[in-house]
Amino acid sequence: MKNTKNRIGSWFRHSITAKMLAVGFLILVLLIPLGFVKDLIRERGFRQTEVIEEINTKWGKEVILNGPILKVPYLTYVEEKVFDDKTKTFIVSQKPEKHLAYFFPWELNIQSDVKTQPLERGIYESVVYTSENAISGKFAQIDFSGKDISNKDVLWEKATLLFKTSNLKGIRNTVKITLGDHNYALKPKFDNTYLNTLESGYLKDIKNIVTNTMAFQSNIIINGSQNLKYVPIGKETQVFMKSNWHSPSFNGNFLPDTEGKKITKTGFEAKWKVLETNRRFGQYFFDRLPDLLEFSFGTEFLVPIDDYQKTERTSKYGLMIIGLTLLVFLLIQISSKIPIHPFQYLMIGLALVMFYTLLISISEHQNYLNAYLISGAAVVTLITVYSKSILKNAKFTMLILGSMFSLYSFIFVIIQLEDYALLVGSIGLFLILALIMFASRKIDWSGNPQLT
Repeated sequence: MKNTKNRIGSWFRHSITAKMLAVGFLILVLLIPLGFVKDLIRERGFRQTEVIEEINTKWGKEVILNGPILKVPYLTYVEEKVFDDKTKTFIVSQKPEKHLAYFFPWELNIQSDVKTQPLERGIYESVVYTSENAISGKFAQIDFSGKDISNKDVLWEKATLLFKTSNLKGIRNTVKITLGDHNYALKPKFDNTYLNTLESGYLKDIKNIVTNTMAFQSNIIINGSQNLKYVPIGKETQVFMKSNWHSPSFNGNFLPDTEGKKITKTGFEAKWKVLETNRRFGQYFFDRLPDLLEFSFGTEFLVPIDDYQKTERTSKYGLMIIGLTLLVFLLIQISSKIPIHPFQYLMIGLALVMFYTLLISISEHQNYLNAYLISGAAVVTLITVYSKSILKNAKFTMLILGSMFSLYSFIFVIIQLEDYALLVGSIGLFLILALIMFASRKIDWSGNPQLT
C-alpha cells in the first residue's frame, strides 16, 4: 500500500500529464468565482438600468409628436320607423347621428432644437433632453364630397385642433396655436389611445379653409429621453433637427436626407422630407383616427457603450486570460523543473479573478480607462511579484510580466473596437496559439524536459 502511494505521489510530481490535469481542474474550479463576478456585473448593470429608467420617467420619457390635426364634426341621418297606434301606420323620420372627420395639414414644417444634459443620481447618470419645436404649415382643401355630405350638415362652429403626444408630463410651456388671425390654447383631453391628446376650443372662421389655405404656427417645448419622433401627417412634411448630442441613431420609418445630415463631436444636424406618396395613408380620416405610430421617424439619443457593458464584455474574456496565464506558468514549470504547487496556481487564478471585481467597483467612480489601468496594474504587479518569489528567476519573471501585459493590452483594444472586434480578436487568438505552439515545440512530453 505504501509503495502504491509513493508511486502515485511520484507520478503527480514528475508526470507532465498529471500537471496538465491539475491545472485544467483548477481552471474549471476558477470558473465558479468568475461566474459570481459576472453575476455581480449584471446585477450592477440592472441596477443602473432601473435608476436610469426612474430618472427618465420623472424627467420625461420617449417623445412622439403628432399634429396639428383639424377635427370637424358632421351629421349623417338614419331612417327610423315608428309605428303609430292611432293611424295604424309607420311614421318615417330621419334621426341625426354625429360623426367626426380628421384632416391633416397640407404643409407641415418642424424646426427642432434639442439640448441634451446629464442627470445624476448617486453614482448613476442618465442623458435627457429638452426639445424646442417650432411647428408651422397650412391647412387647405377640406372636402366632404367623398362622403356625400352637404355643407349644411357640417358643424363648422364645433371644429377644433388636436395635438397628440406620448409625453404630457414633459411639456414645459402652455401649448398654443395660431390659425389664421386667431390664437387658441390647447388643453389635455382624456382618451384611451397610446398618444395623449391636447385639444383647442372651437375655431373661428374655419369655413374659410374650404376655399382658401389657412396658415398655422405653434411652439412646443418638451422634456424627454431616449427618443424624439414625429408622425409625417403633412401632405409634405419637413423636419429639421439640430442638437448638441454627438451619438445619434436615426430610426423609425424614414431616414434623414444624406445631404442634410451632419454628425460631429459637438452635435448633429439632420433633415427629413416625407411626401404623402411615401406613406400608406391619406390626408383625412372619417369616424376614427387610426394609430399612425408605425410611420413615425426621428432620432434615438444613443448612449455609447457604458462602463457596465464594457466590464461585462471584458469579463467574457476571463476564461481566456486565466487559461493562458496558467498555461504560461505550466510551460515554465515543465521546461525548467521549477516546482509550482497547485495551491500557488490557485492563488494566481484568484488574483486574475479579482481583476474583474476591482474593475467593476472602480469603474463606478472612475471612467472605464482609468478603472482598467488601475485594476490591470494592480493584478499584473501582484502576480509578477508573486511569481518572482515562486520562480526565483528574473528571466521567467519578465516572461510572466510581458505575457500578462500583452494579454490585458490585447483585451483592452478589443473592448474599444466595435465593428472590427471579432476580426481583431480572431487574429490575436491565432497569433497567441501560434506563439504557444512555437514555444512548446521542443518540450519532451515524455517527462524529460529539454526546452532550449
